[in-house]
This record gives sequence, C-alpha cells and structure tokens, in this order.
Amino acid sequence: MNTTLASLHIYPIKSCAQLTLDSAIVEKRGLAHDRRWMIVDQNARFITGRELPRLTLLQAVPGAAWLTLSAPQMTPLQVAFPPANAPRLEVTVWKNIVAAQLAYDSANVWLSAFLARPCRLVFMDDDCVRAVEIEHARVGDEVSFADAYPLLLISQAALDGLNARLVRPVGMWQFRPNLVATGCAAHAEDRWSRIRIGQIEFDVVKSCTRCVFTTVDPARGQLSADGEPLRTLIGYRRTPAGVTFGQNLIARGQGVIRAGDTIEVLEHLL
Repeated sequence: MNTTLASLHIYPIKSCAQLTLDSAIVEKRGLAHDRRWMIVDQNARFITGRELPRLTLLQAVPGAAWLTLSAPQMTPLQVAFPPANAPRLEVTVWKNIVAAQLAYDSANVWLSAFLARPCRLVFMDDDCVRAVEIEHARVGDEVSFADAYPLLLISQAALDGLNARLVRPVGMWQFRPNLVATGCAAHAEDRWSRIRIGQIEFDVVKSCTRCVFTTVDPARGQLSADGEPLRTLIGYRRTPAGVTFGQNLIARGQGVIRAGDTIEVLEHLL
C-alpha cells in the first residue's frame, strides 16, 4: 500500500479557519504562515476556539506583505505585516511567554467587533522564539503559536474509522491537521517514529491529545450539543495521557512538500 500526502492545511491565525494548499514550504516552526498570528485578550493571554468557537469562522489569507481578514457580516480587512521596529507585547500561550509584535490597531478594532470583546492581534516574527518542550524535542527546536508542536498529521483512515462510529459524520477540519495521509491503515501513524515526505524527514514525536475544541463545528462556529465527536473518541481512543487522535511532527529539514508526495516510513516504534 502506497502512503501519500493527501492534503496540506494551514491556520494563519491560531484557531481560525483552515486554508488548504497544493504545496507548502516547511520551515523550522512548521509550515510557512501556519499560526504565525494569534489573538490575545486584555491580559495578553491567548484566545482560542475552545472559549470562542466563533473564531473558526474567521478566514485569514496571507499575502506577500499583508494578511486579509474576512468573516460573516464583516467587511474584509487587509492587515500589513508589522515592520521590524513594531512595538512588542509579552503574550502568554499555554505555559510560554514570548515577545510578539503588535499588529496595527485597525486589526484590533476589526477583531474586537467580530468577537464582541476587546482583543489584540500579534505576530510571531523571526525574533519571537518559542521553544518546543524538550521532553519530546531537541535543543533548538521551535514552534509557532500552535499548541505545542510544529506539525500535526492524521490519517484519512483514522477519520473514516471514527465516522463509521458516529451518527453524524464530521470532517477532517474538525481536528485541524496540517498533513493528511492516505493509503495507510487507521492510526498507522501511531506506530511511526520517523518519516520522509518528498525530500524532507520528520520525527514523529508525540500523540496529539484531544480536547473540547474537537466538538466545535467550524462551519457554524458553535460547540456541538451532543459532545461529539469527543464523546465517541473517549470510548476507544482513551489512553493514560488522554484521548489521542493524530501525531505531532518536527521537521528535520526545510523545503517544499506537495499534495501527492509519497510518505515513506523510515522507522517504526519498537
């Protein structure tokens, strides 16, 4: 069975809607433009779709020098990337505090109106460094504003197996992967240790533990009333570490990967 990269996805603002790409540049922190922006509250703490499911309705499309924002009942807005001398704000994302660049105030006004609460938009430039937890990484590994790791991979067969158990099937976008693999068994990724996609190698470092965010329907920007699909996942994917679905990756090289590339498993877990 030939395992291939079926699709690639980025989320330019943390918790925003996905963008599907034909190809992507793999960088040290993950795919280019993936979760390099983040929305924070008045205390400079990150805001995600767990608390504001409406965030999943926000479309953010990166351009050469700007980010275009669009959302229901909102006039689209182009936000220029902050200049090198832009003011910085110490922001909190989970256990990390990093000095991110502040976006122009027009973005803050626009997002505050859309989310109906005061908030600010920040950008992770090259000088804003966030390390990966060393327990599952190497010294010098970095991550964007993603929860903990640069990349997330899920097999299509894993989603198919879940949907076979659900009354109301869900889409892959509900799990927010960067990479979707096809041509392998359900959860085959759980047994991978090192893979190659195109010419780039990746360490498969940790299972992704899932939370209430999986119950947000990104088409409606609302939590599901029945707690699905997390309720069903608890029944067959619970581990001592939590409910797992998908694998976190760290790239060991940089370059371009494309939908349709072969995924070669270089090492399996013992």
